[in-house]
Amino acid sequence: MIYGYARVSTTGQDLAQQLAQLEAAGCTKIYREKISGALTERPQLRRTIAALDPGDVLIVTATDRLARNTRDLLNILHAVKEAGAGFRSIAEPMVDTTSQFAEVIIAVLGIAASWERARITERTAAGRTQAKARGVKFGRKTALTPHQQAEALRKLDAGDTQRTVAALFNVSQATISRLSKP
Repeated sequence: MIYGYARVSTTGQDLAQQLAQLEAAGCTKIYREKISGALTERPQLRRTIAALDPGDVLIVTATDRLARNTRDLLNILHAVKEAGAGFRSIAEPMVDTTSQFAEVIIAVLGIAASWERARITERTAAGRTQAKARGVKFGRKTALTPHQQAEALRKLDAGDTQRTVAALFNVSQATISRLSKP
C-alpha cells in the first residue's frame, strides 16, 4: 500500500496542493495534519507510521513537510525502516529508501544530521557567550530579592527556624536552606 503524509503548520495554509501531488503519486491513503513540524508529537504522523506494513511506501511532497531538521528526519526514517516500509519524497527524488541506494542515502543524511547538530551547538555557545558579555543572567530568577535574602539571613541568625522564615517570605524551606549554606 502507498501511504501519503501531508502537513501544514498554520491554519492559513492549505493542504490541497500537497494532496493533489500525493494522489498523483499513487497514494491510496493520505494522513493529514495541521501542526508545526517543529513539534515531535504529531498524532497523524504517529498513526501513519503505525499503519505501515512491510513492503508499504510512505510518500511526502517534500521532506520539510515531514521534519524540520535532519535528526528528526532520520528518526522518522528509522521508524519507517523498522516497519519494513520504504520512504520517498516527491520534491527530493534522491531521498528514496525504496531504491538500491537506500543505505547510502541514510548514511549521508546521518552525516548531515551530525554536522547540523555540531553547527547548532556552536551557534548556541556563541550566542550564550555574547549574551553573558551583555550582562544577561541565565537560569531561574531568584525567589527572593537581595534585600529579602539579607533579611532572611538576619532572621535565621536571630534564632528563627527555616520553616518560619520560609513562611514569612512565602517561599519553600529549601529556598531558605540554600541561603544559609556557605
